[in-house]
This record gives sequence, structure tokens and C-alpha cells, in this order.
Amino acid sequence: MTTRFAQTATAAIALLFLAAGSGAGAATKVPAFVSAAVADSHRPQADTRRDADRKPAIMLSLSGIKRGDRVAELIPAQGYSTRLLSAAVGPTGHVYSINLATLNQRIKDQIKPVTDDPAYANVTVLDEDLTNLTVPEKVDLVWTAQNYHDFKNPGMFYADTEAMDKAIFAALKPGGLYVIIDHVAAPGSGTRDTGTLHRIDPEVVKKEVMEAGFKLVSESSELGNPNDPHTARVPGQGNIGDKSDKFFMKFQKPR
Repeated sequence: MTTRFAQTATAAIALLFLAAGSGAGAATKVPAFVSAAVADSHRPQADTRRDADRKPAIMLSLSGIKRGDRVAELIPAQGYSTRLLSAAVGPTGHVYSINLATLNQRIKDQIKPVTDDPAYANVTVLDEDLTNLTVPEKVDLVWTAQNYHDFKNPGMFYADTEAMDKAIFAALKPGGLYVIIDHVAAPGSGTRDTGTLHRIDPEVVKKEVMEAGFKLVSESSELGNPNDPHTARVPGQGNIGDKSDKFFMKFQKPR
């Protein structure tokens, strides 16, 4: 079995698990183009091994993403979501992967294996001040997965999220969507755990985004983990970071 074939098989098995396991797939219809994006043979094994916990088929299906969409992705890191978004929108779409200009070069360079791969020619990386976000064109979707809490922390990830949400509102087309996925903090904790546990109270996010002018379209617990006590620190991939209880929120800019 070749490495590429093994990767494709692994992705396909993970997709079947996501569609049938834990009752999650029963509630969410997975479009064919989303299934193809998850099973894309260009995705590395380091990504596909995470799929059972991160549930990419459900993430993408809930987001409202479409073929040909223009997407702005905040903080691509190593490109787990970038590759999925790129494959989902296809060659007629485009993904603007946006790093904070304040990030160090090591973090910014994490996305290079994606942009160096011809399979992801529809990805452009930008360095931006998120409070004054600019993109080359109005976009259909803004996506940020497991980053909103970091914007609350002092240092190179910090962003004024209230100003950022207003800038995102301006960057979207009328009717455009804003998807936020993050690690759930204990109810009522506000931003207390953003730095220590890397979690955030979903109600903080909801309030800020709606105050920027967005309408909450949907929220889902399908990415959640009811066994997560919300007291463990979220480190990196393959640990509680992937197995954490996650919230999913989709907002819309009025038409």
C-alpha cells in the first residue's frame, strides 16, 4: 500500500466514523463536496489522524461553505483547516489565510507546507492587524477555529476582539457568514480561562459578535465532548486539545 493510498484510506475511514458515530452525523447532512474535501489524498496523515476528534465533515457541513466561495481564515497555524477549506471551495474559490502581523516568523512559517503544495494553489497567506482587517475582495465566509480565546491574551496573539468583529463584518459580503469554533470554558467564567486553560465562555463570544451587527444563525454541540470537565488545560494536537468540548457558532451579516 502506497503512503498516499494509505492516507486516502485513513481519511475515508475517519469520514465514515464521523458520519455514523456518536450520533453526530445523523443530525448533519454531509454534502458530497465536503466528503471529498475530507477524503482528499493531499491531506497529510498528521491531519487525518486528528479527524475523529475534530470532526471536519461536521465542521464544514455546519458552516454553510460552498464551492467557489471566498473564505478568510484567521490564524492558519499548520493548516489543518486551511487544507479542508481549500479543497471544499475548489479551484474556482479562494482561501485567504490570515496571520497576525505580530506573530513571530516561526509561527507564520507553519503554513508554508500548505502554500508550497500545488494542490493548494487557491490559498493566499496575508499578515494583518485583525482590528483593521483588509482582504483583496469581499468574502463569503470568515472562519476561525480554536483561536478566539487566544485573541484575549496579552502578547503576539492579542487582538481587540470587539474591533476585530466589526472589521470582519465589513470584510464580508451582505449575507456572509462568520464561523467560530473554540474550546468551551465553564459557564459564567467569561475570559478568566483564556490564558491558563485556553478556553472561553461561549456567551462572551456570542455577545461580542452580535454587538458588531451579526445575527446568530445557528450553534451546535455536535463538536462537543460531554465528558470534558472544562477544567483541563488545552495543550496541542492529539491531547485534550482535540478531545475538548468545543462550541460551534455561525453568524450572518444581514443582507
